[in-house]
Amino acid sequence: MPPADRSAPSRALVFLPTWLGDVVMATPTLRALRVLWPKAHIAALVREPLAPVLDPMPHLDEVIIHPAGKGRGAFGLARRISRMDFDLAVLLPNSFRTAALAAMSGIPRRVGYERDGRGMLLTDLLLPRKARGRFLPVPTLDYYLGIARYLGAENPDAAMSLFTRTEDDTRAGGLLQELGHGDDVTRPLVLLNPGAQKATKRWAPERFAELAAMLRERHGADIAVTGSPDERDVLDAVIAASKVPIYDLPAHGIDLRLLKAITKRCDLLVTNDTGTRHIAAAMGTPVVTLFGPTGPEWTKIDFPHERMVIAPGPLDPSGESNRRRPTRHMGLITVEAVYDAAAELLGEASSPTR
Repeated sequence: MPPADRSAPSRALVFLPTWLGDVVMATPTLRALRVLWPKAHIAALVREPLAPVLDPMPHLDEVIIHPAGKGRGAFGLARRISRMDFDLAVLLPNSFRTAALAAMSGIPRRVGYERDGRGMLLTDLLLPRKARGRFLPVPTLDYYLGIARYLGAENPDAAMSLFTRTEDDTRAGGLLQELGHGDDVTRPLVLLNPGAQKATKRWAPERFAELAAMLRERHGADIAVTGSPDERDVLDAVIAASKVPIYDLPAHGIDLRLLKAITKRCDLLVTNDTGTRHIAAAMGTPVVTLFGPTGPEWTKIDFPHERMVIAPGPLDPSGESNRRRPTRHMGLITVEAVYDAAAELLGEASSPTR
């Protein structure tokens, strides 16, 4: 591979990934590019539902919304981008479609990993790590930072970071006050996130409910739940099984901006392996993350206030349990193991050294 062109662009467009957690894991790369190019105009292209994650984001000059849908929408978006005179595209996703969109937009320099048969559409190709024809697990956060290093970033900070607006902090405080957890309350606030896109990554609602009772009885914690609209049945199951009161945040119209502001106020998040985990880490909130059929190999974040509870059993080299004969599943995670991790972090949160 020839040496990278380290000259600063005038206008750079960063194509962001399509999943919540991946967007949060891209924030160190956005910061690294801003440090590298302090005078450049840096924009980010993001799917419309995820745009609030970046609001506000000091590392960016502009956020371009990727509308929902495919087909003609992509051609219209390409025409819109082509009028913005970007001279560099930084492609964080691996998809062919992303590279095609950058090429159709007429951006002359396009940097990304050679994946999904898109090499011919890139001007700068980074080679992903492989062994014996298989991609090696590389933490997504570091994978993205690899592009920033290629472009010239030196020793970039790997800490994720998100930001909130004053009005969202005010809304969060008002909602928690309404629910019974005001600023004068000394009880810890524990947020549970029992959903996940795949059912195989979900810990049982009954176990979340049992954990909630233990945290209430032993730590006096106030308990809240959050989740997407598609996870309404999971949230209802946790609330129905719980022997202690639970604040139902989605029932009060919580959105991504408000989720960030509330998560920032929490003493602890307990979650399956989902994007909410990354929001908590980016806001500095301690988090217990549960892993079953998929391991942390692809999503390692090195957050010092995270405790990972991993179901026992082997994974194959791709970082996943055998799909036909799964040996590792969420049912192998005990309530006691999760409680121990949560209690340890709550102890740290109450320490004056944190």
